[in-house]
Amino acid sequence: MKLTLKVWRQQDPTSPGKFVTYEARDIIPEMSFLEMLDEVNEGLLARGEEPIAFDSDCREGICGTCSMVINGLPHGGQKATTACQLHMRLFTDGETITIEPWRARAFPVVRDLVVDRSAFDRIIQAGGFVSVFTGGTPDANLIPIGKPDADLAMDAAQCIGCGACVAACKNASAMLFVAAKVSHLGILPQGRVEKDRRVLRMVQAMDKEGFGSCTVTGSCEAVCPKEISLRFIARMNRDYSVSLLKGGE
Repeated sequence: MKLTLKVWRQQDPTSPGKFVTYEARDIIPEMSFLEMLDEVNEGLLARGEEPIAFDSDCREGICGTCSMVINGLPHGGQKATTACQLHMRLFTDGETITIEPWRARAFPVVRDLVVDRSAFDRIIQAGGFVSVFTGGTPDANLIPIGKPDADLAMDAAQCIGCGACVAACKNASAMLFVAAKVSHLGILPQGRVEKDRRVLRMVQAMDKEGFGSCTVTGSCEAVCPKEISLRFIARMNRDYSVSLLKGGE
């Protein structure tokens, strides 16, 4: 396969960026999207040029670091797929592919396709913990949890914090991410001690980071590689309202 790539290049957070065109030759359809970029970078290095900077780690759809917008869609738009799981067989020979970073004020560009997603870390730090006795750790099975609750908590816990929901949202809202983190802890009995305090702290942290408001367009759910449901946003809104009625912290 031969492809034309229009890649966003930006030297650092303060420098202006621009799209630069590259040719990707002899691309094997079975390659992943990141393997294709690796091939392009090897060619750039051989010519003495700066390689394209992009984040990756597990390359198995688990870590969420392969954050990039491909042809206008986070992770390329294939359902339940991260960029590292996207294969070149989904593109056609001779196609032009546009690649750019997440576009959100809370996710400043570090370089090229790399963005700073530490805002998510600070939101988790604000309330992503449980107060449990850790001395002589009890068997988890001593706390009975109904299967519906366990399944729902696991559905929320699948969130990998990639930020695709923010990139897809016209308001750059982080509500789906925060709702998933609030819910997977609050649903289980171990996390209910901090339930009210947690939702208030994490929502406040989200607002402080500069994420936009949620207008429930559903674009976040549509691009989420783990298919996190909008119903978690409804659950978080309900928990947040109850916490406010109780007087907050």
